[in-house]
Amino acid sequence: MKFFCRSIVLLMLALPAGIRAEDPTLLIELPVGTLPVGVNANGTLVVGGLRSGGGFYWMPTTGDIFIGGGEAVASSRDGRTIIGTAPDSRSITQAAIWQRAAEWRLLGSIVPNAAPCDALLSSSYGTSSDGKVIVGLAWNGCNIARAFRWEESTGMVDLGSTVAGRSSRANGVSGDGKVVVGWQEHPTGVRQGARWVDGRQEIFAGPEGFIGEAQGTNSDGSIVVGQTCRFGALDQSAWIWTARDGVQCVPVPRPRLGGAIGVMLSTSEDGRVIGGAHSFGLESEAVIWMDRSPSYLKDYLRAHGVPDAFERWINTGFITSVSPDGRILVGYGAGPRDFQGYMVILGSRP
Repeated sequence: MKFFCRSIVLLMLALPAGIRAEDPTLLIELPVGTLPVGVNANGTLVVGGLRSGGGFYWMPTTGDIFIGGGEAVASSRDGRTIIGTAPDSRSITQAAIWQRAAEWRLLGSIVPNAAPCDALLSSSYGTSSDGKVIVGLAWNGCNIARAFRWEESTGMVDLGSTVAGRSSRANGVSGDGKVVVGWQEHPTGVRQGARWVDGRQEIFAGPEGFIGEAQGTNSDGSIVVGQTCRFGALDQSAWIWTARDGVQCVPVPRPRLGGAIGVMLSTSEDGRVIGGAHSFGLESEAVIWMDRSPSYLKDYLRAHGVPDAFERWINTGFITSVSPDGRILVGYGAGPRDFQGYMVILGSRP
């Protein structure tokens, strides 16, 4: 086992910027009960939450390491900074930062002495490449839920809501920390995709009006991905926005009954590799979009050199994070015994 872990980490450290035809595709099953949601640039650090509670990081040389708090959701590109949530002395959950050999640092809310909503004060959802900009959702009582952007020099800044009496949330931020993406609640209660540039909110316009929430973006915010391209339509497309082409609906592998939707959660820097799911809640199958062409992850792996991929798994769940070079994917699904995480190292691609 130690030899296997050393071999994997050496492989990760040696990954080239481009994908070569002779490189193999690998599936690494992470420990049972791990729910990965973030990966650093070269795949040597995976972060997430544990089914048993608390955050963790995983490295090939260490396995999963419990770091307490509520959960971990993302890391800086170099893996030195982890962001997530942690409880305070009153057991109120707050957005928080964790660095190795340190306690969780709590970030508070959008105003001093803000009131929590039940046991929630704020939650982190994403961070910039250097770990210095953090975005998420903050509360001041149960009637005010707002997208926020935090950095050391400003503290937690309320990004506001453009609809009176309605909420907003930040799901991600560009690598340079300048573009925030997420959702703005419509007067009807629908979550419509939004982004904030220099603190100013813009609603994404799709082929039939507004679209579902934005989930992820690349280093400069020039590519944004999200879920639900057409509300109320029979197709179950996800969506991608680019500065050049605007919003484009992107199909799932095949339609499913029961109200499933296409969800793009994370994109490579160039937008060629996108990870997400075809989901109806936890009844979900992970999807990989290669150059906008969709495949269920299990099918893709079995066609690319991993014939027994996800054998005996109930479902493959969600690809939650894609490395900037598109080479490494992490996610979790319903494994043979419990929910379980996985990592995929892609080999050749078209």
